[in-house]
Amino acid sequence: MRALLTIISIILLASCHKKETAIPVEYNGPLREAVDVDVLYTEKDRVKVKMQAKKILEYKNGDREFPEGIYLEFFDEFGVMTSTLKANDAFYFKEENKWRGRGKVEVKNIQKQQQLNTEELFWFPVTKKISSEKFVTIKLETEIIYGTGLDAAQDLSYYTIKKPEGVFDVKD
Repeated sequence: MRALLTIISIILLASCHKKETAIPVEYNGPLREAVDVDVLYTEKDRVKVKMQAKKILEYKNGDREFPEGIYLEFFDEFGVMTSTLKANDAFYFKEENKWRGRGKVEVKNIQKQQQLNTEELFWFPVTKKISSEKFVTIKLETEIIYGTGLDAAQDLSYYTIKKPEGVFDVKD
């Protein structure tokens, strides 16, 4: 009997070791997901931007990801569409209030029939400007301009290419 009690005591003591508690891992993934989204941004009862996206992921810090692309239309104060922006994938950085488009990025100025193509572009809604450090192509009515790096108005009404390349006309 004494041997049985000894064996039971040893088993009980062996099973009474401290269990380590796992440290909880903080979830950093998206908190919300929306599909097939159409949004109108307005100022003073006028549509300024129309946004379409197949999928939006929203994170805890307010950042938003558009993994299946984004399409934006920009309007002037009279409600006339001035330009469009399309990207294969996009990300909105809430803290900095800036957008990044990647993949096949295309900006069109409807009125001037200009088109910008690049693989990465940043849009700053407050200043209504766009910029890129990547290779860019701007198609005008009569010529095509190439270069690396760009600063421009969101509607391409003016732009500066940091390192232009190619042959183009210069007016005196």
